[in-house]
Order: sequence, then C-alpha cells, then structure tokens
Amino acid sequence: MKIQSLPEWQHIVDEVIPNLKYNILLLKGNLGAGKTTFTQFLLKNLGSEDEVNSPTYSIVNEYNTPKGKVYHFDLYRLKNIEEVYDIGIEEYLDNSFLCIIEWPEVYEDELYGLNYHTMSIVNTGENREVTFD
Repeated sequence: MKIQSLPEWQHIVDEVIPNLKYNILLLKGNLGAGKTTFTQFLLKNLGSEDEVNSPTYSIVNEYNTPKGKVYHFDLYRLKNIEEVYDIGIEEYLDNSFLCIIEWPEVYEDELYGLNYHTMSIVNTGENREVTFD
C-alpha cells in the first residue's frame, strides 16, 4: 500500500482495523515515516477522543476507546530488554485492547510464541510504503 498524502492514512486504517486479530501491533519505520500519524488515525477510528501524541519521552501513552485501553509505546530510547521489563510492559500487554509498539526491535525476541501484527512504514522520499501482516 502506498500513501502520498495525509488523508490517505484513512485507507490504511480502513484496511487494518478489520484485520486486527491480536492485541499487539509492532510499528516499524524510520524517523518521520508516519508511525504516530498512523496511530492518530487508528485511535480516532477506534472511537478514542484522546489527543494522540508520540510517546518518545513518556515511553508509553494510554488512550481510552470504547473497546478498551490502547497503550502506545516508543521503545527507541530503551537500550536493553531489562529496561523494557522495568516499564512493566507485560502488565500493559495483559490489560489492553491493543498495544502499539514503535521501535520494537529491543523487545521483539521476547514475543516468541505470542501472536502479533507487524506494520512497516518506509518513507521513500516520494511516498510511504506500508505493509501489514
């Protein structure tokens, strides 16, 4: 899927929501690719009225939706798996409708055996190329 303008994120969200089967969504992409923009569109479509911001400094943001809590993580600044466990990630995973994890690489090996989705957003300079599975 390719995106060339901001409103086109809605098309991505329209494709993703019916296919969300698990409560973990890994968001991969370089800086400025659109991970938080996608999350803003997704949460709006899930019925959240909360203001959605990047969790770069807070590491995790919590949002309310009619279906339950959504937690939005940014693991970019975490250096090792111990730091991920120190923020209590397992408790969030156990008590959420959805956990969106940006920069999941530091934690990804720990997800072995769990079901999750992966979305990749690549900024090619001309557009964004998005894959979801």
